[in-house]
Amino acid sequence: MKKMSIYLMIIIILIGIFVLGFGTKKNLEPNNYYEVYLDDQSLGIIKSKTELEKYIDENGKYYKRKFGISKIYSPKGLTVKKITTYSSPTISVSSLYKKISKKADFTVRGYEFIINKKVQDADSKKEKIEKQSIYVLDKKVMNNAINTLIETFVGKDRYKSYIDDNQVKIETTGENIENVYINEDITLKKTNISVKEKIYSDETELTNYLLYGTNRKEVNYIVKAGDTIESVAFNNQVSPEELLISNEDLNSTTNLLYPSQKLLIAQINPQISVVEESYVVKDIESRYKTEEKYDDNAVVGQDKVIQNGENGLDRVSQKVKKINGNIVYVDPQGKQSLKEPISRIVVRGNKYVPEVGNLHSWGWPTDSGWTLSSGYVYRNSPVGRGRELHTGLDISGTGYGSKIYATNNGRVMIAERHYSYGNYVVINHNNGYMTLYGHMSRIVAKAGQLVERGQVIGYVGCTGDCTGPHVHYEIWKGCKYCHVNPSVLYPGGYR
Repeated sequence: MKKMSIYLMIIIILIGIFVLGFGTKKNLEPNNYYEVYLDDQSLGIIKSKTELEKYIDENGKYYKRKFGISKIYSPKGLTVKKITTYSSPTISVSSLYKKISKKADFTVRGYEFIINKKVQDADSKKEKIEKQSIYVLDKKVMNNAINTLIETFVGKDRYKSYIDDNQVKIETTGENIENVYINEDITLKKTNISVKEKIYSDETELTNYLLYGTNRKEVNYIVKAGDTIESVAFNNQVSPEELLISNEDLNSTTNLLYPSQKLLIAQINPQISVVEESYVVKDIESRYKTEEKYDDNAVVGQDKVIQNGENGLDRVSQKVKKINGNIVYVDPQGKQSLKEPISRIVVRGNKYVPEVGNLHSWGWPTDSGWTLSSGYVYRNSPVGRGRELHTGLDISGTGYGSKIYATNNGRVMIAERHYSYGNYVVINHNNGYMTLYGHMSRIVAKAGQLVERGQVIGYVGCTGDCTGPHVHYEIWKGCKYCHVNPSVLYPGGYR
């Protein structure tokens, strides 16, 4: 009996040693777990990183269908760190998923295009960089959308000829594209994109955004008898070029419209700047000048034309820069006179310089060989002021430092510098009209001076808000800044 007790005690001691020994060994072995952080804030510890990734992917079926993709990823800022610990205070993957979904958005794999755009600060007038991100799943979508935008402004056939190096050589007149590029700096990076971001997968949708922006406003217009492309565009505060862009069946401002025809009116707001640099050779009529002679024996107001005027013809070559289809710079390269103009000669009674300008005889403010780079139209400002009515004519192409002439007799009201017009002159013609001449490199006329039509009042420059040398020519009727379309004084056209 005593022997049995001894055996029993030994067995109990061995069992205790076995249990205590193995238990101690188990506590001394650490286990691997994963601590999950969102923006450096710990959300909990889980057993498996792979299980979390799988759970996120499996619960992203809605976004997989929406974007047509096969995988959903963790939010940005989510990190998983492997830890080794003796204890296991873990939470379930489903519980952690709920925590994450309340604090952040899950992501898809794609591309971010960052557009760095130079804009003018409204307050300081200084240039600053404005950044914009565009997200796509396939970078071809962005590249193809940009290509379509270029074709919209440059012309599909013209752009293809340029790319294929297949432009027709200029023998007499014509135009060749020398360069096409995007003005903004665009960077690309592969990244994870929040599912809540606007992500483009359709090229047409992205092209429309690049052309019209997010606040696209469009209306349908029913053509009336007598409407022209220019009149419809102006009355709806868009440029003729914008009207052509929004209506693919129109290809020229000379297209005829018919009553009940439907047109789409939409203001463009390009998100990037398509720059086209071209070499142009064209024949331009050189407007004849009117010479006035005075007869002291004739009564004032008894005018007699002794020689009719006849326009000449110049062959001019220019380098032209356009941004989104609008001319912003014209650099004259040469001018050849094909036919000299014949002056119109008028004999006026009582030789003196009338202070009242002749209502029916207006001159032109520049030499021949000019190009109308912008008319009296609604447009996007080339200097970053947004939508605007361009209240005059921009006359380019005669070159920096070329002469600017008074277009009628009158007295100089203003001859000074302005933050926008630059060096400018305003003449009161005392017949209900005033004219303004802006962006001069140098002013010759003085305030209070009496000037006659054809007299030099300054020289072409690029002062104030300006993208290239030209004269900004405005006509006011009745009062200061009461702008009117210059065509009222040039019913036969500007040529």
